[in-house]
Amino acid sequence: MEDKVRLIYERLKDVSDKQKSYVDLRRWDIEYQVGDKVFLKVSASTKVLRFGQKGKLSPRLIGPYQVIERIGPVAYHLQFLPKLERIHDAFHVSMLRKYRSDPSHVVPVEEIEVQSNLTYYEELVEILARKDKVLRNKMILLVNVLWRNHKTKEATWEIEDVMRHQYPYLLDSGQNFEDEISF
Repeated sequence: MEDKVRLIYERLKDVSDKQKSYVDLRRWDIEYQVGDKVFLKVSASTKVLRFGQKGKLSPRLIGPYQVIERIGPVAYHLQFLPKLERIHDAFHVSMLRKYRSDPSHVVPVEEIEVQSNLTYYEELVEILARKDKVLRNKMILLVNVLWRNHKTKEATWEIEDVMRHQYPYLLDSGQNFEDEISF
């Protein structure tokens, strides 16, 4: 009986060592320095409201936050904003992602009037084109709208009736559209 137990133990150890070798191939050691900026990974739950969004639309990463202290080999203290002070500020390295600064993501605050509830008003600048979208039973008129503080490639297609109601001075002025597109 002891031989059988020893044999089972050896086989379990062999299987465990083999699985460990597979895991070790994909693992890399991640270290952050004090002062580094990191994103914090938050878990997605479909029925929970997190950070103003519910379900699949809730953000996976929040931040960036600054590393203020390293606790052992795999834990870090982060510097939070005062509104998140109730959250424990120590996290395992697996919950953190390195923040890579990208100047194209930064929008100067002076260009946009941000209100106290962190929203801003989008202002229509120009209507670039018009197209007819044919559905099964009806046809919808769409206009390509350019918004202030956005590039031409970021123009959006909006329903013409809605735009006519919100911005009557732009659509009723008899504007000539160069690009009429039909589907």
